[in-house]
Amino acid sequence: MASPDLFHDVSFSHVSAAASPAEDTAGATAVFGGDASSGCPRLSLVWPGEPRAKHTLEMDLSDAQVFKLGPTELLCVNGESEATDAVEEKSYSRAIKVVLRTEAESKAFYLAFQRWKHGVISGKAGEPLENGVIIASKSKFDTKIEASSAKMYFHYYGQLLHQQNMLQDFVRTGTYYAAVMENRSDFEGRVVVDVGAGSGILSLFAAQAGARHVYAVEASEMAEHAQRLISGNPSLRQRITVIKGKVEEVELPEKADILISEPMGTLLVNERMLESYVIARDRFLAPDGKMFPTTGRIHMAPFSDEYLYVEMANKALFWQQHNFFGVDLTPLHDSAFQGYFSQPVVDAFDPRLLVSPPTYHTLDFTSMKEEELYEMDIPLNFVASVGTRVHGLACWFDVLFNGSMVQRWLSTAPGSPTTHWYQLRCVLSQPLYVMAGQEITGRLHLVAHSAQSYTIYLTMSAKMWGEGAEQGGILQTSTAKLELKEPYYRLSQPQPYVVQDQQQQQLPSLQPQGSGQQIARKPVAFLLPANNSDLYNREAQRQRRLTRTMTMP
Repeated sequence: MASPDLFHDVSFSHVSAAASPAEDTAGATAVFGGDASSGCPRLSLVWPGEPRAKHTLEMDLSDAQVFKLGPTELLCVNGESEATDAVEEKSYSRAIKVVLRTEAESKAFYLAFQRWKHGVISGKAGEPLENGVIIASKSKFDTKIEASSAKMYFHYYGQLLHQQNMLQDFVRTGTYYAAVMENRSDFEGRVVVDVGAGSGILSLFAAQAGARHVYAVEASEMAEHAQRLISGNPSLRQRITVIKGKVEEVELPEKADILISEPMGTLLVNERMLESYVIARDRFLAPDGKMFPTTGRIHMAPFSDEYLYVEMANKALFWQQHNFFGVDLTPLHDSAFQGYFSQPVVDAFDPRLLVSPPTYHTLDFTSMKEEELYEMDIPLNFVASVGTRVHGLACWFDVLFNGSMVQRWLSTAPGSPTTHWYQLRCVLSQPLYVMAGQEITGRLHLVAHSAQSYTIYLTMSAKMWGEGAEQGGILQTSTAKLELKEPYYRLSQPQPYVVQDQQQQQLPSLQPQGSGQQIARKPVAFLLPANNSDLYNREAQRQRRLTRTMTMP
């Protein structure tokens, strides 16, 4: 058995809601060691000046976790069970706040906790591991996400400049603030868990709305910045506890009445944080608890955009050179061409580019299973409003905050105020030709992968017009395979939209199919150089002629 680790002059207190009144524990001693009977690693907190057996708090480290709350403060959490006659066993979580004298002692305590938890147990109870042997318990997150992807993900969100980018999205931040403040009755006196707290801004909103206590769970280094931000707001900090860790791993001392989170990525599902949000629901949320946001919808519609199509196709023209320093590059042209069309396009576009009213796919965060996010197969069915070339599928999302007092939507739709999510478009390398009233069918198939994103498989078909159409016609079909994690960010000023006569007469409505609710839209204004409208029109005509004569692979 390894020698115990001792820490003197420690203060500790219960954090659990059902804990007994706190006693004066200043000057206590913390002892890490193994249980003589079972060999399990244990943490003993001993009151000063009393017999050890009478005033000792014991914690089994085999199912315990430790979290840093501050430079000298740590939170130790483990499970407890209680059984009485004729009553089935009940399980609880017990949380002990431990305060060390210095930051150096706090770090040493943290390392000792981890060493005893993971290093003392081996094949035989109580025996140390052999030199060089490591036992690492993997959480559900670790088993499905590549370590390299997770490292980059948490590094990205651990930087203040990226948090600032999100905070400065006033559509995003303002909608969250309004959703919380307009539903104060849902938060007053309640326990809130902020899932993926980031800078802690949503935790501060919840505290402003009167939450009894907020647990801000954040796995990246941003947890330390969040702690400083919260500590700098004295009127709120006493009701917020920052816990550094993944929601798949951490333990909380009590159930939550409300989960709040910003788990949305591009196309709603990118980064796969929605899965963590659903896991947090299952682990932390009390029955009949609320979730902010409550529901998400992925909206889809076919679009026509000659400028975008030619822009992407022209990227591969480099590979059409027959004499590049004496080298013929053309053998790689087809691969390069398809490679550019494997990138979803992220930008803000004019809603007049849509050639059909949109439809949507709903995700109910309160009831859906995590596994439903692993693969999604969404059928597509549209009716073209105009005759044009369909260049692909446009997508965006919205989420609903279903409060007791006010229901509020956060929308990323084209024509609405732009957010940092923008919109997403899947561009087909082979466009479809459609006439007004023609049916467009297909499927959008999303498959999650371990790099915290999705592979998109898109199929779109349209019935050809002409001979044989009345017998079922001939289908023209185009497919695409795209990588959601590697989009083409096209965030410069959009090209001017040239309205044709037929399109002026039959602009598509943005009313989602199957929905009785009209989504409000604001007009989009493009800043065009003065007296250059003829130039733009000539350029548009040239691009269309180029597209018609282009040899497709």
